Amino acid sequence: MDLLERAEMRRTKMLASLDPDEQAARGQYFTPHQAARIIASLPRVPEGASVRVLDPGAGSGILTAAIADRLHHERPDLRIRVTVVEDDAVLHGALRETLEDVSQRTGATVRLVGRDFLRWALSTSEKFDLVIQNPPYAKLRSSSEEQTLLRASGIVVPNMYAAFLALGLRMLSDGGQQVAITPRSWMNGTYYSQFRHELVNAAGVDKIYTFESRSKVFKDTGVLQESIVVSMTKCHTPEYVTVFISRDHSSKSSHRTVAYDDVVTPDFIHVPATEEDAAAVTWMATHATQSLADLGLSVSTGRVVDFRSRDMLYKDYVPGAVPMLNASHLRGGVARHPIGSKKPEWFRADEERASKLLVPGGTYVLIKRFSAKEERRRVVAATWTSERPVAFDNKLNYIHESGHGMNPREARGLWIFLNSSQLDHYFRVFSGHTQVNATDLRHMRFPSHLQLQMLGGSAAGNQESIDATVDAVLSTVEVLA
Repeated sequence: MDLLERAEMRRTKMLASLDPDEQAARGQYFTPHQAARIIASLPRVPEGASVRVLDPGAGSGILTAAIADRLHHERPDLRIRVTVVEDDAVLHGALRETLEDVSQRTGATVRLVGRDFLRWALSTSEKFDLVIQNPPYAKLRSSSEEQTLLRASGIVVPNMYAAFLALGLRMLSDGGQQVAITPRSWMNGTYYSQFRHELVNAAGVDKIYTFESRSKVFKDTGVLQESIVVSMTKCHTPEYVTVFISRDHSSKSSHRTVAYDDVVTPDFIHVPATEEDAAAVTWMATHATQSLADLGLSVSTGRVVDFRSRDMLYKDYVPGAVPMLNASHLRGGVARHPIGSKKPEWFRADEERASKLLVPGGTYVLIKRFSAKEERRRVVAATWTSERPVAFDNKLNYIHESGHGMNPREARGLWIFLNSSQLDHYFRVFSGHTQVNATDLRHMRFPSHLQLQMLGGSAAGNQESIDATVDAVLSTVEVLA
């Protein structure tokens, strides 16, 4: 067995001995050797005489084994100095065995720092040429000691993995590289906006590796996040980004080279892994140029949180009640009510509470907030019209005009656009989330008023006619200022 295969045996043995609850609490998801090999393949091999490597939250040391094995194979003369940081003493036995193996096989100098990486990183002035990591996925509570330390150092992040990325980048020397496997969620959305902007301002994205299947990358650890590998260089922005894609960590990958500005934008990061993805981004940028704000429209999240409003929700109609819509009412592009759901379908409250939770009668476009990557559609939209006020569940987003209903014909046009295959394909490139955030919708571009009017006046109904109508209208109708 080679160096990496032996490290994989230790990882598998160690994984079987861990307490799953403790592992989940720590956010530990140990990298399979196939994924470790992919991660280690992305950074450039250094040209100098030596390289300083950092592996934060090293676990059993499989990433260290993978990168040391590659560097030694491609540059036998390269002096490798490895620092691994791991505060879980339960893992130190397997980690030390891997480090000893790495040292014997590659001649690398190895060092184990048995401390919490966050506190160690904030207290040291050490610099590295290469950071390779699979950081913990645990959330950071706003009142936690870790969050306090990070904010005091100017790092604003909602999750431990983002903290590890930010700290890893800080510990790089200029021109140094960081490669990490993380959830894709940091690439767009409000929660990671400050972190994302600071990250791409400090370093340029060189390579991205994405997997079609979420569930197979960490199949023996139960991770379902959409994982992505990103390689970055500090203080250097390339002209192009190489984007790789494979079914999972054991499948053969394909790759393409994409202009940097087509991947990294001021607001989010696209991942156009295929020519079709790139065409979807180009088509949308060319034909849909208006933001919701440009159109005089807004998007909000439904106001009713069911567990906070139990005394106002009713399964059957009672005098004075108004419709209560949730995601289950959106079926086949239409909002149907009532449907005989097991959930409450009616809402009634006193005047004061109703004024805060109800939406005035009118026409709205509703969009489900949650979907799965593997579902047929990522964006599911429907229109709703009523003369009476209505209650929207907070698992729905709704598009409105200054808090009131919008023009019915434009609402239908917006419904057609949101349910088009063109929009759905673009959104999958645009967003790695399994939800459709209101912030994402605010950042997206939409057809003009004229285009929406023309879409809304069409007879489009089934998917084929929707797609043909959207293509015809957006490709031929000029946007009026």
